[in-house]
Amino acid sequence: MMICNSKQQQPAAILFLSLICLVVATTLAADQPPTKEIQRGFSAKHDDSYSQFQSLLSDPTGVFALGFLRIDSNLLDLAVLHMPSSFPLWRAIPANPAPWTGSISLSFDGNLVLSDQKKGTVFWSTASDGTGDRVVLLNSSNLQIQKTGTPDSVPWQSFDYPSNTIVENQNFTSHAKLLSTNQQFSMSLGANYFGLYIEFGKGSNSGIYFKHTALEAKAQIVPDGGPTYARIGSDGFLGMYQKEGPPADVLSFDTFNRNYDVFYRMTLEDDANLRAYYWNNTAWILDYTAITEPCSLPTTCGSYSICRSQEQPQCICLANGTNGCLPAGNGDFCGASGVKSIVNGDGYGVLTRQGVDLANKDFIDYTKMASMEECHSTCQKNCTCWGAIYSNTTKNCYMMDYPIEMLVEGDDNKFGYFKLKSAVDEDGDGDEKKKSEEDKLRLALLVVGCGILAAAAGFGAYQIWERRRRGRRGGSMEEGLAPGPYKDLAASSFKSIELSDSFRKP
Repeated sequence: MMICNSKQQQPAAILFLSLICLVVATTLAADQPPTKEIQRGFSAKHDDSYSQFQSLLSDPTGVFALGFLRIDSNLLDLAVLHMPSSFPLWRAIPANPAPWTGSISLSFDGNLVLSDQKKGTVFWSTASDGTGDRVVLLNSSNLQIQKTGTPDSVPWQSFDYPSNTIVENQNFTSHAKLLSTNQQFSMSLGANYFGLYIEFGKGSNSGIYFKHTALEAKAQIVPDGGPTYARIGSDGFLGMYQKEGPPADVLSFDTFNRNYDVFYRMTLEDDANLRAYYWNNTAWILDYTAITEPCSLPTTCGSYSICRSQEQPQCICLANGTNGCLPAGNGDFCGASGVKSIVNGDGYGVLTRQGVDLANKDFIDYTKMASMEECHSTCQKNCTCWGAIYSNTTKNCYMMDYPIEMLVEGDDNKFGYFKLKSAVDEDGDGDEKKKSEEDKLRLALLVVGCGILAAAAGFGAYQIWERRRRGRRGGSMEEGLAPGPYKDLAASSFKSIELSDSFRKP
């Protein structure tokens, strides 16, 4: 029988117990739940070792989290994520994200502040009254600053400031606006409707391209009866309300009244369409699409183009630019001196076209006028008017107070009048020809430069050949140089350049 020395067993036992303690400590640390509440004095620095998302605060269920979200490869935003899908339901600064650096931090001292303390730059702040005591993330995905009291008050909440998405049971008010991530499209509420708009930038009016008006079947919207608001119901619909109770309108989704126990969201996407989805514990399932006709979407053809509705929509340019149709432009014509027919004029160009109509004419105002000439002349004299469509049949004159978009093919009784920011010549190219000439000059300089390089290479090859020839005359050859044929670099360095127009012309 072998008897072990107890002193020899002690180091092994200590090592074994240490390993157990280490494993237990690591497991406890890993199982420690994320922060459920942020108190005054909180500060968290961005850790750029996280590849996509650094969680700072979680809701009680762990389905939603607030944290630093990586945008593209080198930018950062503060966001609330739906963790199972990694979809951002709310973002703080989608228009101007912060840089992805380790010096960014989030702090709370009554207000949430996203800043770079090293550079002294504040990127975003809740800008509430500063009386908040804590920050919590509810199981609805609503981020709230709460003030302790009886009852607790809410100085600020993310539901009042949506980015491109609203979720189930979130009130979307007339004070709020959805903006697509690319900042080109928006959704907002009117007195008894909601609309989708093209955003052209500073100095330009928005152009409406979709409008849904409340039916008011179960409840009436009373003038001066208070603002309206919209909310996604748990039964699968977007309701419009003026007060709590039966909705004034029900915009039903595919799952309406089917008793699905799911989580809904509605997002204004970068293609300009508004869509609703529900989460089925695996993926987001499409449940509603606002616009189903491609020519009714501004992204199908874009500015200064006509959409021809077919099985595959065809886009026809009113005037060609260097890359497709002319860009939209922004602002107005109030600083222009008038119509100019020369390329470098200080006025604006004009295009006219027969057989063109507006895809969004049901959503904009019109005026009865006696003739096409009167309609077009009225637009010409109005410096905020970008274009006009006149119908010989109805005598309606539709004025566009926004850059030219949403044009579709019409019948021969429709006549269009369109202004261009830069004056154009008779061919309708305008400043685009100037840009084209500049491009040709750059190409010519490139060819000359490459020709010089090719000549230098040829001269170098000739020098090598001459040294070899002299070596052969002397009965020897320089070591490491083998004779071979001279290659004409200039002849093989270029291929023909083909320019093609991706837009079909009528």
